[in-house]
Amino acid sequence: MGPTELFESLPDMAVFARVVETGNFSSAARQLCTLPSTVSRQIKRLENRLGARLLERSTRRIRLTEAGMQVYAHCRVMLEAASNAVDAAGHLASQPQGRVNLSAPTAFAKTVLHPLMLDFLKAHPRLDVQLVFSDSDTDPLVENLDLVIRLTNHPPPGLAGRSLGKVRWLLCASQAYLDQAGVPAAPLDLAQHQCLYLGEQADDNRWRLRRREGPAPHSETVTVQGRYIANHAGARLEAAIQGLGIANLPDFAARQALARGEVVQVLPDWELEAAQYVGDIWLLYPPKRHLPPKVRLVIDYLVERFSL
Repeated sequence: MGPTELFESLPDMAVFARVVETGNFSSAARQLCTLPSTVSRQIKRLENRLGARLLERSTRRIRLTEAGMQVYAHCRVMLEAASNAVDAAGHLASQPQGRVNLSAPTAFAKTVLHPLMLDFLKAHPRLDVQLVFSDSDTDPLVENLDLVIRLTNHPPPGLAGRSLGKVRWLLCASQAYLDQAGVPAAPLDLAQHQCLYLGEQADDNRWRLRRREGPAPHSETVTVQGRYIANHAGARLEAAIQGLGIANLPDFAARQALARGEVVQVLPDWELEAAQYVGDIWLLYPPKRHLPPKVRLVIDYLVERFSL
């Protein structure tokens, strides 16, 4: 392959890498804002120029051939070099500019990140932010994201990251409800109350609580019941404010309502052990020697705001 053909093949190599990373032509086409048929033609053209079949195609999935695996490894290096070139140019800019793509779990994004991003955008008029609300384990290396927030005790390997804090689960109710129904003095008292829980799993109404302080670890499990079941923290919080019972909530979802006095914490010496939205708040990003200034600015901003 001569120099001219080589240069002409570079876009096709980039498309090939995206097909491999997304797993099919349709997903790659959506990310590249083109048609699956166009992507297919580019892959076929690249195969013809290289004289090797790169992909085994079926109606639902693709599989790399042995030649395809070797070519993909080199295409990935090519894209990393291009990304590093863009990052290096960004370091020379006097002011960060452009768009930062950020993904976070839905409830956390709506309750915590959304207000922070509004303040961030006001302070940095040359920057744009795309905030993706997603409860799936998004991968910044695959999904064209600059930053990902995960709530987990076990961050995935292969990514750089900063811990922004920890998530705790609380029990909250309105004062009006407690005045009418009584204040639980121990976890087992919850069985006599109206409780608001997720309802996604068969045992979501079995609350396991751990005493936060004491000479020895101690936990209790109680089966609760209630008239309203909702798998969204915001919905359970609103129901608790309306006096429908005691809600289990991640602390970030309840913080403002507690500060305003709309709800009060129930059994404050106990912490609920939850199955999701658990652990450290990790801010994750692809490991690069030089992060673009726009991404570094968002990282520093979030680290500072979470330390307040």
